Amino acid sequence: MEALKKLANQTVIYGLSSVVGRLLNYLLVPLYTRIFIPSEYGIVTEFYAYISILSVILMYGMETTYFRFVNNDNKDNSTFPTAMFSIFTSSVLFLLLIILFKDSISSAIGYPDKEEYIIIFGLILSIDAITTIPFAKLRQENKAFHFAIIKLINIGTNIFFNIFFLVICPYLEKKGYDLSYVYDRNLGILYIFISNLISTGITFLLLIPEFLRVDFKFSYSLWKKMLRYGFPLLLVGMAGMVNETFDRLMIKYLIVDQASAMVQLGIYGACYKIAILMTIFTQTFRFAAEPFFFAEYKNKSPEILYGLVTKYFVIIGCLIFLLVMLYFDIVKLFIGKAYYDGLDIVPILLFANLFLGIYYNLSVWYKVKNKTGYGAVISIIGALLTLLLNFILIPLLGYYGAAITTFVCYLVMTIISYVWGQRIYPVKYDLISIVVYMVAAYVIYFISDALKDLLGYSSSVMYYVNTLLLIVYIALIVLKEKITLRKKFFL
Repeated sequence: MEALKKLANQTVIYGLSSVVGRLLNYLLVPLYTRIFIPSEYGIVTEFYAYISILSVILMYGMETTYFRFVNNDNKDNSTFPTAMFSIFTSSVLFLLLIILFKDSISSAIGYPDKEEYIIIFGLILSIDAITTIPFAKLRQENKAFHFAIIKLINIGTNIFFNIFFLVICPYLEKKGYDLSYVYDRNLGILYIFISNLISTGITFLLLIPEFLRVDFKFSYSLWKKMLRYGFPLLLVGMAGMVNETFDRLMIKYLIVDQASAMVQLGIYGACYKIAILMTIFTQTFRFAAEPFFFAEYKNKSPEILYGLVTKYFVIIGCLIFLLVMLYFDIVKLFIGKAYYDGLDIVPILLFANLFLGIYYNLSVWYKVKNKTGYGAVISIIGALLTLLLNFILIPLLGYYGAAITTFVCYLVMTIISYVWGQRIYPVKYDLISIVVYMVAAYVIYFISDALKDLLGYSSSVMYYVNTLLLIVYIALIVLKEKITLRKKFFL
């Protein structure tokens, strides 16, 4: 239980930067969805989908590889400089290629004469990749507070410049101020990308001390080992990004009514943001859990601990699902009314991301046993399923088909990982409790939805009803977990 408390504390600190930071960043969504029409926000959604996919390629599994080798083969302290040199070199080469072929790239993705988009995103991707290893170093050294401060500065800077360019400058211009030297209203959504680039550059500057604290000891032999270990993780990451973001790109091309394609993409992207609480929880947990899992593997009976972590992850994930769905009338206000047509996909996406988090938990077996090839196979299966179902469902159901595909993909990946993992590295998962908590969460949501629709309860009455339902769910957890949950995990 001491190990669980350590993981919980680390998750809270990482969560400070990710949860608080992303919630602040999340406040940009109502700004975007009220300033830009769905077709314009669709462009933002599309470009950040490209970033998600390309960032995995630029990292080629080196982040997880760093954790693996720094914990086992770091006798000469060469792991960090070796990983850093590799990422820095490949990122610079990538940026040079982006600059050389910016015209061809912009035309190929349907944005001719928008070369500035390509250059800005090339810079963002390259700098982000370079900063990933220093951030991993902070995590590995348990410098969660330092990590959190830099992340919060990054997010705060991004928010500030978004507000400056999209709110303050237009306001001052209307008041008659000459802002031609810093502002051009015709740039529109480009200011979202410029704000991101500025915050990314500041983050890089803040991490420079991490580069300087380490002697340069590049090891060619270690680098080859790291590449061999990381290549399957690249396949895992690529397939994972297909699962997570490729639907945004496919919506643009598979919607039958092409005139509405960017509108549907914008609506899908905005409604996906409502599931952000589950995404934030999954991401912050992953930040803390990955180095934690590797460190605990050296201890006695780590598989028991892994099982407990997964159960508690599901409990918190189900609570997040209920918090979003039981108070949905409030949550939905974060996006503009022009995007409300897509609200029905939110519960699907919440559960989809919950299963993604469970999959992260289950993936411990192939990482600690150095069998990353299995992870690659699972992710490739998920990617193929994603492509197949999206090709079938998007033309029939639009973005609703993309949401269903996301859920089915993560569910299948979770099942496969569990079955294979139990054969190679058995972990004692409390499957009965996990299923009970997930089914109970959906049943409570279903009851709430039925009461509102069938009995016509007003929103004000439903707040009281839903709060009572949430208390019932928490009581179920307390009764089932008894003293253990309250005294040894949360306290």
